[in-house]
Amino acid sequence: MKRSLNIGSSVVCLATILIAGYSCKKDGNPNKLPGVSPKDYEGKVDGYNSSEEIFPSKLIAYWSFDDTKNEKLRGTAPSQTKNDAIVDGGVRGKALSLNAGYLYFATQLAPFKTDSLKSWSISVWIKILNNGSKKTMLFQLARPGIFTGNINFILNTHSFPASNTDVLKIQPTFATVGGGTQDNLNNNLSPKIGMDKWTHLVLTYNYSTGVFDIWADGVKVGGFPNRGTGNNLFKAYEPNEVIIGSNYNGIPGKEVSSDVSFAPMTGQIDEIRIFNIALPDAHIKALFNLGKANK
Repeated sequence: MKRSLNIGSSVVCLATILIAGYSCKKDGNPNKLPGVSPKDYEGKVDGYNSSEEIFPSKLIAYWSFDDTKNEKLRGTAPSQTKNDAIVDGGVRGKALSLNAGYLYFATQLAPFKTDSLKSWSISVWIKILNNGSKKTMLFQLARPGIFTGNINFILNTHSFPASNTDVLKIQPTFATVGGGTQDNLNNNLSPKIGMDKWTHLVLTYNYSTGVFDIWADGVKVGGFPNRGTGNNLFKAYEPNEVIIGSNYNGIPGKEVSSDVSFAPMTGQIDEIRIFNIALPDAHIKALFNLGKANK
């Protein structure tokens, strides 16, 4: 009798241990997430197949320069061009080459209307040299009859001679609701440039915070990002027009002043993308890495 009780106790103890051990076993997938295979990411860059996958619903204007100078989302053609050509060897496909040239779009694009454009980002690839004498207006959301536009993507190519490919000063500005302008400048950091090197530049502006950033080759380089709110907030005054590679004073018949500090651009441009959000950091880096991979 005593022996049988011991056997029963042992069975109970064993069962208790087995149950306890089972209940303490960790579930490796508590949220029941689907399985991930390395094959799902083969050929991708930062998880993306191409630049088209970066916030497509927030992309409001796009120039690919693949056999066309038109803005791709609407097919809007330039109203006037000078010393421009579509050439091979772009970041993706072909690119726009300018030799003291520009593209001018007189058509008001709907996404650039005052009530539509608040936060924004501009991503562009360029090949360029300093010139030691004139500034370059890479992209301008221009205001007819006014020298300074709503957005002025200014490159201070006058700061150094062409032999200096280690420093490019980038000093973009934007118009404010108070009637003034705000700017930023890469006073310490700079990308490498050259006519044989594609350089990636990005501007981002957050309407909620007033933060205005400059990126170059995947690195945040602007030294003065906090531009404030209130009267310092951005405003897309209407009507407005788009100029790529110049300002009004570089376009015959459109001059608005005697200022000759800018000259039409000499260099190459590719993949101009404009978004209606301030792109998150990871997505700016992804655009850079995708471009390096020709994606």
